[in-house]
Amino acid sequence: MARLAQFAWSVLAANVAVILWGAYVRATGSGAGCGNHWPLCNGEVVPREAGLATLIEYSHRLSSGIALLAVLALVIWAWRAYERGHPVRTGAALSMFFMLTEAAVGAGLVLFQLVADNASTARALFMAVHLLNTFILLACLALTAWWASGGARPQLAGNTGPAVSIAAGLAALLLVSCSGAVAALGNTLFPSSSLAEALQADVSATSHLLIRLRVLHPVLAVATALGLLAGAPRLASGRGSIAARLARAVALLAAAQVVAGLANVVLLAPVWLQIGHLLLADALWIAFVLLGARVLAEAPGTQSATAHDPLVALPGR
Repeated sequence: MARLAQFAWSVLAANVAVILWGAYVRATGSGAGCGNHWPLCNGEVVPREAGLATLIEYSHRLSSGIALLAVLALVIWAWRAYERGHPVRTGAALSMFFMLTEAAVGAGLVLFQLVADNASTARALFMAVHLLNTFILLACLALTAWWASGGARPQLAGNTGPAVSIAAGLAALLLVSCSGAVAALGNTLFPSSSLAEALQADVSATSHLLIRLRVLHPVLAVATALGLLAGAPRLASGRGSIAARLARAVALLAAAQVVAGLANVVLLAPVWLQIGHLLLADALWIAFVLLGARVLAEAPGTQSATAHDPLVALPGR
């Protein structure tokens, strides 16, 4: 099943790339490049007179369509390669479901014109829901690849404590990410010319709600990062070298996120740094999901240092 596993990891990587391009669409204000038409672009299958914003938005739609077809291929392959009830089948099916809901949320943003310069509360809520769905999709794809690579099924028996800690960590990361999506939207719609101006706007009672909300993100991000730095090594303790490596990745990515977030504030959130910040967020989320999968794969004290190394199926290894 090595080829299926490598394909699953590739589909995960491709979806991360599509997500980053979607962030570029938002950061450059190109979300209205195809007007309020979906799935058509300005009423056409292929826009004939396309400006830069249209090209950016249209290319994102094309890449999203290719990603959807890749997930569909993953589902078909998983169904043919594994028996009923296998977690790879479950992961692939859930990936397809959340891929479709991802498309539906994206379509809603366009059809309800919650793009470009729209600064409504509805758009902020849609952005948070979009990010939430995106992260669940990435989790499903990551777990599908993990299980296809030989990862064991999760076992809650004897793992109640770790399961609660993992659930808390996942919830915290989702909360931070949703607040980050709202903060990024505020930075895009209401750019500041200096750090002093940005800080003053954060605490001004006359500022737009999106500006006043963005101050919550760094607070939540730092608190979550500290929790992961302390909690990830504890979760991995006694679970073998794979868990230890994943815990180190979680800790390093959490620290890197704090640094990137600080740079975002100081440099007034340039587009390239927003994309890098999101990439780190995606990587941190995936690493923690995989850490949770490894920790819950067996009860404490039963693991073998050489058993079930799903990471060997990663491309290039």
